[in-house]
Amino acid sequence: MSEVTGSKSWREEFMSLVEDTGIRYTSDAIGISSPSFETKSSEFIVGEPEGQSAESESLMDQLEGFAKAWGEIVLELGKGCMDILQQNFLTEDSYVVKKLRGPATTVSARLGFLNEYLPEDRDPFHAWLVIIFIFFLAAAVLNVNNGRDSSVTRVKKVHIHPPSATRILLPDGRHMAYHEQGVPSDKARYSLIAPHGFLSSRFAGLPGIKESLLEDFGVRLVTYDLPGFGESDPHPKRNLNSSALDMVHLANAVGVSEKFWVLGFSSGAMHAWAALKYIPDRIVGAAMLAPMVNPYDSSMTKEEISKTWEKWVQRRKIKYYLARRFPKLLTFFYRRTFLSGKHGQIDKWLSLSLGKKDKDVIERPKFEEFWHRDVEESIRQLNTKPFIEEAVLHVSDWSFKLSDLRERKKCPGKGIFPWLKFMYSQADCELTGFPGPIHIWQGTDDQVVPPAMTDYVARILPSAVVHKLPDEGHFSYFFFCDECHRQILSTLFGNPKGPLPSTNQPKFEDEAQHPWP
Repeated sequence: MSEVTGSKSWREEFMSLVEDTGIRYTSDAIGISSPSFETKSSEFIVGEPEGQSAESESLMDQLEGFAKAWGEIVLELGKGCMDILQQNFLTEDSYVVKKLRGPATTVSARLGFLNEYLPEDRDPFHAWLVIIFIFFLAAAVLNVNNGRDSSVTRVKKVHIHPPSATRILLPDGRHMAYHEQGVPSDKARYSLIAPHGFLSSRFAGLPGIKESLLEDFGVRLVTYDLPGFGESDPHPKRNLNSSALDMVHLANAVGVSEKFWVLGFSSGAMHAWAALKYIPDRIVGAAMLAPMVNPYDSSMTKEEISKTWEKWVQRRKIKYYLARRFPKLLTFFYRRTFLSGKHGQIDKWLSLSLGKKDKDVIERPKFEEFWHRDVEESIRQLNTKPFIEEAVLHVSDWSFKLSDLRERKKCPGKGIFPWLKFMYSQADCELTGFPGPIHIWQGTDDQVVPPAMTDYVARILPSAVVHKLPDEGHFSYFFFCDECHRQILSTLFGNPKGPLPSTNQPKFEDEAQHPWP
């Protein structure tokens, strides 16, 4: 007790550190008699200089304090986890250390020379951990920034152009838009009519073909918008038969009064096949470029079906299934891709898998410019119905088979009545099928229309001439390739002869023998 009373208590030491506030403290806890204290008004505020008024703490100060507190908590948690890790897994007897000690020692010995570049007062282990962490952090930031920049540059909105097409009036009151290239009708030595494929328009035809090349061969190329596409009116009950009749009406309206060639590329070949079936008397021949057939055709063998479907991505297979079973659900996909108001790459919009050459082609500025303009014209009416109709036509029953195009004699059937009719009328066997030439160009690396489809066509139509294109894809041979276009026209028409010198000269020697009724 004497030691306590002989020295200052802690209260007295505390009070000695501040000015006299008039507070007096008495306590009987340790037997010290002190004057009673009384309070006086004082302007002392802890943490505030004298003379300032008390102010409430701001929201930013509270947030700053909260963040600092959480930072300290996280730091302590990290230290605790590190301690647990060291005590349980980084001890000399732990399984991890025993397994990694040897390889770590070898790697450390080989990379030991790098420690010479570190500061002498730094632990190499900690220093290299920091360097590695910063490296991966910088790589992640650069990757995120690059991805963001590339995505922004690729976004381009769809622009609907003012109407500009030349249109004809069809017998049923509909209008059809068409586009002409090459020589005028009165000087055309050959006429080519080309229906377009899915998500395309009258601007397709042979993308990039030069006017001078068409003039050298005396070719008039006529392309048109399918019903509901571009500036053509929709058809209330469209099928492949009506598609062939539309082609005939177009030919008559634009002055092609005699036979013409039909050109079909990709899914547009479906309409070309229909023309060979329903209007064979108006067709000279067919040029098929990577032609599509019905992937559900019952005439295909299991091997042909397997080789065809294995080339396609899952999303495309789902679309074919929906077109066959639940076509209205395709609206969901179309509204989120090419009808979303934004442009995209052709392989994304159409769910295509592409080979090396095709990937190079679609990256070229010429192709991108053509693709964007073709899509803008195709979706001009902003209606999903024509696209659903086209998808359904592709996978549904065509009402004919490709084998029907094979030229054969159809003689009277068996039985007494057909025999009597044949004997008394002396009628010859009737020729059926398409008698003209069919040329098919197929890339061996085409993953959009796999070569297995062309193998199937060649098996069904032995008279068709197949031109295999080694290492070529779906677009690489047909788009913006001058030499390729020349080879195609040379195969169809022989040496270039230029346009006709006069309108009175006949175009084909055999056309007068097969007038169109």
